[in-house]
Amino acid sequence: MTKEHLIATSDFCVYYNVERTFITSLQEAGLVQITVVNETPYIPETELQKLEKMIHLHHDLEINIAGIEAITHLLDRVEQMQTNMRSLKNRLRLYEED
Repeated sequence: MTKEHLIATSDFCVYYNVERTFITSLQEAGLVQITVVNETPYIPETELQKLEKMIHLHHDLEINIAGIEAITHLLDRVEQMQTNMRSLKNRLRLYEED
C-alpha cells in the first residue's frame, strides 16, 4: 500500500478530536488496521468509514470498546447474511425462470 492511501493517526486524531489511545485500543481489539511506516502509525483509507462509525458509537452513544466490538461483530454478521440472501435469491431466480 502506498503512503498516499494512508492517513497519519496523529492527523486523524486531531481532525476527529479523539485520543490516540482510543485508536490503539481499537487496534488491539482487532477492530481497525494500523499500518506503520518509518515508525509512524497510519490508518489506511479503507478503514476510514468503519473508524468513523466507531467514533460515533463511542462519542455520541457513549459505548465502550467492548460494546463497539460486539456491535461491529453483529453488523458484520448481518452483512454476511444479507450477502448470502442476495446470492440465494439470485440462484432461486434461475430456477423460477425455467
